[in-house]
Amino acid sequence: MTIHWCGTGLSSGPGLRRLIENGRNVVVWNRTVAQAAEVVGDLTQDIRAYSLAALTDALQPGDIAVSMLPADMHVGIAKACLAKGANFVSSSYIAPEMKALDAEFRAKGLASVNEVGLDPGIDHLMAHDLVARYRASKVYHVDNVLSFTSYCGGVPKIPNAFRYKFSWAPLGVLKALRSPSRSLRNFSELRVNRPWDAITAYDAPLPQPESFEVYPNRDSYPFLQEYRFDPDWKVRDFVRGTIRLNGWQDAWTPVFREIETLEGPAGDARLAEMAAQFLAQNAYAPGEPDRVILFVSLKAERDGRPVFHETWALDAWGDARGSAMARLVSTPVSFAVESVLNREVPAGVHPAPHDPKLLESWLGQVRGLAQYMQRIDHLH
Repeated sequence: MTIHWCGTGLSSGPGLRRLIENGRNVVVWNRTVAQAAEVVGDLTQDIRAYSLAALTDALQPGDIAVSMLPADMHVGIAKACLAKGANFVSSSYIAPEMKALDAEFRAKGLASVNEVGLDPGIDHLMAHDLVARYRASKVYHVDNVLSFTSYCGGVPKIPNAFRYKFSWAPLGVLKALRSPSRSLRNFSELRVNRPWDAITAYDAPLPQPESFEVYPNRDSYPFLQEYRFDPDWKVRDFVRGTIRLNGWQDAWTPVFREIETLEGPAGDARLAEMAAQFLAQNAYAPGEPDRVILFVSLKAERDGRPVFHETWALDAWGDARGSAMARLVSTPVSFAVESVLNREVPAGVHPAPHDPKLLESWLGQVRGLAQYMQRIDHLH
């Protein structure tokens, strides 16, 4: 069984290197062979120029194709896997077009495992763990009132005036700012057209207390079901969102104002221009440490009093192993690849696992990727 790892961009290196170093049979595909050689050339010579046709020709039954390419390329690779009897893994959200392939993956006994990076990915594992712990606790009761929050972000370890540095494509960051969100706040649906309309403060449970800015991201509602919240649970708050350094809103206000005015092809062109400018001004210098922070929390209250309140807290930064973002996105992808190889993942299209054994194993390994990671019980 061959692993075909497609894409060696900013967030790919550590997971790819881990698989090769563990003795897995890996073929590396990238649109630029020389760039891929810079990432893994010391470990392997099996590096090929990526095209969907070339990958499809190389796929054999039982192989695994890993797509770390742009999200709009995933479905094409997944369809090639179905045609050739291979499995598929990516770190990205499951698009409707990918979900539509579920029945065919199931029928052929193949797996498409997605949402196994950082966010989505590690955040899912933490959420599944907290919900399982709550269900198993003595205080579990259908009349409890629940609040769930999940905030993740990549920020500079050494803060700059812009309160942000780009560890992935700036155009993607800017496009995300144009996306509406839907979350649950105080028993009511909260719809927000632009993130900056819903920024709030968040006091993080770190060894040295620290305050951040947070805002809801995308549509949180489907994750009520994904995280196995019962339909009859009384949920006050449920939000998956983004976390930024304090001062981010003030520093980015001119950006927000301009984004609101951009429309059509001319607006897209200006967005690309802004992205290039921001990358030139606010990219990480060689060896400069980035930082990843993630907080996933579940609280249950009964008669206005908290009876269960636990938070997974993660703080990681770039070190001799490279960037924190690359470690925390790509290494869980390599866990998913190994789980497919070990037949621990059922056939079909799936996000990050909720199986207790895989949760324990993956979260245990993630601890080694972060400088700080704890599950905090706020009541004990």
